[in-house]
Amino acid sequence: MNIHEFQARELFAEFGVATQPGKVAYTPEEAESVALGLSAGKLVIKAQIHAGGRGKGTFKSGFKGGVHLCNTPSEAKDLAFKMLGQILVTHQTGPEGKEVGKIFVGEAVDIARELYFAILIDRATSVPVVIASTQGGVDIETVAEKSPEKILRIPVNPFLGLQPYQTRVIASSLGLTGPLMNQASSLFSNLYRLFIGRDCSMVEVNPLVVTTDGRLLALDAKFNFDDNALYRQPSIVAMRDVTEEDQREVEASKYGLNYIGLEGNIACLVNGAGLAMATMDIIQHAGGSPANFLDVGGGATREQVASAFRIILADKSVKGILVNIFGGIMDCDVIAHGIVEAAKETGLSIPLVVRLEGNNVEAGKRTLAESGLKLEGAENILDAARRIVAAVNVNA
Repeated sequence: MNIHEFQARELFAEFGVATQPGKVAYTPEEAESVALGLSAGKLVIKAQIHAGGRGKGTFKSGFKGGVHLCNTPSEAKDLAFKMLGQILVTHQTGPEGKEVGKIFVGEAVDIARELYFAILIDRATSVPVVIASTQGGVDIETVAEKSPEKILRIPVNPFLGLQPYQTRVIASSLGLTGPLMNQASSLFSNLYRLFIGRDCSMVEVNPLVVTTDGRLLALDAKFNFDDNALYRQPSIVAMRDVTEEDQREVEASKYGLNYIGLEGNIACLVNGAGLAMATMDIIQHAGGSPANFLDVGGGATREQVASAFRIILADKSVKGILVNIFGGIMDCDVIAHGIVEAAKETGLSIPLVVRLEGNNVEAGKRTLAESGLKLEGAENILDAARRIVAAVNVNA
């Protein structure tokens, strides 16, 4: 789950992380009102969408840039008028872009230095790790590749948390001395409290800035949260903006399905993330292109399978469906009944290839055979992939 920049600032405020003052606005009039309430002379106006590269983006209206500086509340209102309700295209949105429904209006700051700070889970060691660099405001992956010596990594003992001496080590490595070291120690400690307290899997502050008047501020941030812990984070769940998400993924989440839309034309319905990834790979190997990642899980119900079919068929680019089920906990006959129900309900007219194996597989195959549906069975995953690719190509 992603959140907007203005929501990240709300979390900063809750945990005492120093950042620039500002608020979200949904109309040009609100933007002017927020600007009037800020004390700074210079203002920054930032489009709020779930995508990077906003500053270099272009609106389909022709207006350039999703991040602007201005000097007066009336200018903030004018910029909001040009941005709100318009489609912003960046390198991360793709050519379709995203509609801007809200903007952040904040005090602009004069930046002396830009730094990088992040806390994330190290998958190799299963502990939090702090990553810091003097190279803020740029692609950290590029820094890691070309100048790895400029990146500091400090693992954090999850039982002890981020220790005061560790915050000082990080501050020193970033060249933050004197009063800035005290500010840094407080900011880093509060960020770690936020990371743990809100079940984050990543908090990335880029840039972390030193201002010309000697303040250390978290100027922009990206958050990722542990989806498995959201049940105990109602305040985070309330921040979800479904208008920023693929509506197929939103619909799938209602039924406990793991769905990610892709660019191909062969839909996959699989149980288990590993098997789903292998299925997508084998479709590519057979000369096809997967339209989605769809994992119905190890204990899917008949209703979930039917819902999965409806979501798949809502994608007009889908020209064929491959069902690949290995029944361990899963009952293959339950899957088969879900397939039959969904196919009849939707009037399925595109090629369908089904490979079932495992628990109660004979009953499942019998259900499919007696359904009267036009579908092909397959004995193994490679056979299934070849059959669906061939069927889609014939109908192309």
